[in-house]
Amino acid sequence: MEGRFWSLLVALLLCSTTISKAQEEDEWHYGTFPEGFLWGLATSSYQIEGGWNEDGKGESNWDFWSHENNGSNIAMGHNGDVACDSYHKFEEDVKMLKNMGAQFYRFSLSWPRIVPTGRIADGVNMAGIEYYNKLINALLAEGIQPFITLYHWDFPLALIEEKAWLGDAIVDHFADYARLAFSMYGDRVKYWLSFNEPHVFCLNEWNYLEHGGFEEPPERQYTCAHNVVKCHAKAWRIYDTEFRPIQGGKMGITLNVDWSEPKDSQDPEHVAASDRSMHFRYGWWANPLVKGEYPPIMRQLLDEKSEAEGRNSSRLPTFDKEWTEIINGTLDFLGFNHYGSHYVLPNLGGSGLEGDANTRTEGNANWNHSGIGWNVVPWGFRKALNWIHKEYSLPIYVTENGYGAQDTEGTEDIERINYYRGYINNCLKAVLLDGVDVRAYTAWSLMDNFEWLMGYTARFGVHWVDYNDPDRKRIPKDSVAVLTKIFADNGFPEPLN
Repeated sequence: MEGRFWSLLVALLLCSTTISKAQEEDEWHYGTFPEGFLWGLATSSYQIEGGWNEDGKGESNWDFWSHENNGSNIAMGHNGDVACDSYHKFEEDVKMLKNMGAQFYRFSLSWPRIVPTGRIADGVNMAGIEYYNKLINALLAEGIQPFITLYHWDFPLALIEEKAWLGDAIVDHFADYARLAFSMYGDRVKYWLSFNEPHVFCLNEWNYLEHGGFEEPPERQYTCAHNVVKCHAKAWRIYDTEFRPIQGGKMGITLNVDWSEPKDSQDPEHVAASDRSMHFRYGWWANPLVKGEYPPIMRQLLDEKSEAEGRNSSRLPTFDKEWTEIINGTLDFLGFNHYGSHYVLPNLGGSGLEGDANTRTEGNANWNHSGIGWNVVPWGFRKALNWIHKEYSLPIYVTENGYGAQDTEGTEDIERINYYRGYINNCLKAVLLDGVDVRAYTAWSLMDNFEWLMGYTARFGVHWVDYNDPDRKRIPKDSVAVLTKIFADNGFPEPLN
């Protein structure tokens, strides 16, 4: 097996130095990332841990959702009850990271594993606290930095009684949880993220449980986002004042966005639509946390549309003076999750978020597509990094980037290899050629795992997981050897003659 990995790697390194025409003839660039650039891999608690009801863990929204209706909510009736069994196999996970030369591991804490009801006043689960202590210590023993996400979508089910992300109480509950995490782990953890992809859990209807399980008017997505901004800011202020002086770490938020390429790059209206799209998808959270207010174009359009709808107030909430001061400047860095790109066009009369932004998106049949149908557009990664850098001038940590295949994928994952090489090379160009301040790159994912509504029918891992094996055996895919070399080389050094 090992011999085949390295034979494949040599063949790849000798291949053409340009990306295919299907990827817009994006020329290859040799070079290495700056000294101190960090390489890592990522997972999240519900997607890998299992142990869903062990050792005092509370029930989460995903525990409930995956069991409801006899499992019909998830593809093939799958759930995360066992997942990759990392609750019992975390030491094996650490060994996989070590073997790849990873410098950090981005993982998330399960809020209900630590605080079963989500309310500190109801009690803390010390078995959950100890699980993450063991994981953190195992990582540090191998020289791997823990990079923790406080919230990656597994919500304490009991908080639905208080309308979850739509209720005012969530801000204090999240602040209490964050303070507990900082106090338990901050002596060893120097990289923190508050949230993973609020764009997903605030917008998707299937996450109705995170919206309190109530029927709400269309502005619920904006109420959810508003509270997420407050939660992040309050947690950041707690860290900054109570813990940073002693612990010396950093805290950001991870936001996801595909690149919105103007359908006609020569048309100013299409270019403006691209900018609106990026502000409605990424700036929605980044702008208030960096600049103290929602993007001006969001404020303008939503205020106008709300008035036209006969509302007494805008669907986009406002921050009063006190909250503006609290949220403003509460990021040490910006996390960035990215998978693909799309075309964007100006459009009036649409519905949903795109309707509010006066945009419409579409794909391109000539682009490559992943095994689960997502667009593969490496040059879009570079453009998105440039947009974020231009708008916010903060260090960027790429916290997810990866390729999804169908469940039939084995360990020979050449498409994933091509994806990683193309995307990482465009990240390199953003850094070396464009001057974008990118500090880290995180591959998603360390291993195949529970992929939300797709269950186990989609595979994103660089390690293949056998879900039919009670031991959940992990097997390296060919992409492991390729990423291991990229990590070791810190990019793509010039080949020796």
